[in-house]
Amino acid sequence: MSKSQMRAFRVHAGGVDGGHAHLVREASFEAAAVAYLEDYPHGTAQDDEVRVTVQEVETGREHCFRVDLHRGTTGPCD
Repeated sequence: MSKSQMRAFRVHAGGVDGGHAHLVREASFEAAAVAYLEDYPHGTAQDDEVRVTVQEVETGREHCFRVDLHRGTTGPCD
């Protein structure tokens, strides 16, 4: 993927990392959420799910994802 296709996102997991966002460069909101969880793992044995908020730096658009850490599935936040 070329650098021109990469976008900057601020990403954080709700209630997990104290609200500290990390800058992630990826092609999409979904890819940014996955990259964030790969670089900054969250959860414990009793946690089934993490809520990840992804905000595009340039536009301010924001999406929230629920990521099931055991199954590896992702969906929108309720």
